[in-house]
Amino acid sequence: MSTNGKKKEGPSELDIFRDFLKRHGMRYTPERETIIKEIFATHEHFDVDSLYISMRQKGLRVSKASIYRLIPLLIQANLIEEVFFEKGQMHYEHTYGHEHHCHLRCQQCSKIEEFSDHRMAQIEEELTKRFNYKILRHRLEVIGLCSDCQKKAQAES
Repeated sequence: MSTNGKKKEGPSELDIFRDFLKRHGMRYTPERETIIKEIFATHEHFDVDSLYISMRQKGLRVSKASIYRLIPLLIQANLIEEVFFEKGQMHYEHTYGHEHHCHLRCQQCSKIEEFSDHRMAQIEEELTKRFNYKILRHRLEVIGLCSDCQKKAQAES
């Protein structure tokens, strides 16, 4: 994760999730723990297929169905969030303990730049007043062409 996504201190992701499951009357299982540990072991965006393949290559025995069932619970627990949809797959990133940030995504090569901008708080405040909304969070993705892809396109034309 970029410097904009620095990890903050606090209870572990596993502790947060155990508490979430307890409050909702659900079981904490070894398989769920294995998946959560794998998700939080990396600071990259991920999709279910890439996570599943990575886990299988490491010899971790989990089912893809278990990952699909776990993802909505992790979102509800505010540990991860949906980031973008690409090539038929939703991509996620873990957000618990990390500063909020937005994304620039290259349409050509899928490169992602993460950024923060203090003006987003101002925009949220203006929208709150204008529409009488209580804004809980926002997700901003700007799609364009990175400098490398722009150079490549210019060289080809």
